[in-house]
Amino acid sequence: MIWLTWRQLRGSAAMMATVLVILTAVLALTGPDLASRYSAGIAQCVQDNSCNRFYDRFFGGYDTPFMAVSLVVLLLPALVGLFWGAPLITRELEAGTHLLVWNQSITRGRWLAVKLGLTGLVATAAACLCGLAVTWWSDPLDKSAPDGLALMAPLVFGARGIAPLGYAAFAFLLGVTVGMLVRRTLPAMALTLAVFAAIQLAMPLLVRPHLMPPVTSTFELGQANVEGMGISREGGGGPRIHLRSAVPGHAGAWVLSSNLLDPSGRTISGSDGGAAVQVSTTSGPCAPSGPQGSDACMAEISRLGYRQQATYQPLDRFWPFQWIETGIYALLTLGLTWFCFWWIRRRLS
Repeated sequence: MIWLTWRQLRGSAAMMATVLVILTAVLALTGPDLASRYSAGIAQCVQDNSCNRFYDRFFGGYDTPFMAVSLVVLLLPALVGLFWGAPLITRELEAGTHLLVWNQSITRGRWLAVKLGLTGLVATAAACLCGLAVTWWSDPLDKSAPDGLALMAPLVFGARGIAPLGYAAFAFLLGVTVGMLVRRTLPAMALTLAVFAAIQLAMPLLVRPHLMPPVTSTFELGQANVEGMGISREGGGGPRIHLRSAVPGHAGAWVLSSNLLDPSGRTISGSDGGAAVQVSTTSGPCAPSGPQGSDACMAEISRLGYRQQATYQPLDRFWPFQWIETGIYALLTLGLTWFCFWWIRRRLS
């Protein structure tokens, strides 16, 4: 039974192995040079206090391969469920070959266990290797990435660490389960992709922000958390502050919400994404013709008591989140595995 399952799997396994070998070789050849460039740049920028400019230049030079390898890791679990999970049992049901195997003293449970065990192990091992290799290679880029592509950002988080292992295992069992229920390969593949995509969207939107209680704090305004400031030349309405999705002193944090508070602690809202503050623009530091520029205006706004209130998940929760989320997907995978064995023994014929 193991030999038969391997013969059915070896073609796609060889293709997967080829892609992983090529990817791993490219990452292994370019990773040390990437790390050395980052270390040299950090050593130099610390001396002249220009690390922010270095981060922008460094990440800008590698943003395309950064997005490419992250996309590979994000797509791999979906491809596992689509092309390995969904057809695994469905093609046997469509061709009727499962009846032949069951009449050869092979029990239904053993037949399913071998298929799930061998194929699932190869799929999850490939996803884990791919995720860890990309995590190692992209470490310098993750440290210098902008706010929207930081390590805790939803798109990047799912392409790092051990989370791809959980995704791949779940996607594989999801495909097997849908295939057993639908019994048609193409509809099973389409339904597997739709369900898996919906769950992958729901996880960062609804579940991940609450894996651990988020931190809510207030911060003074400055370059770290203010993206831009507009000052009306007509001298009315006050400056408009546009907050950045970042918090001072917590680089790489996943900001869930960021609001501007007035001196009394009330939230200021703006329809265009900015928030107007009650500071004179006819004279003083916030006047358009003011000689001291926006830094002086920002200092004046902070002196009056305007603050940023941010709710965020700090970067040091990356690995706890990885383990918790992978555990959630492991439980879902176990549940689908139990259902598959129950269905094949009680309902499938």
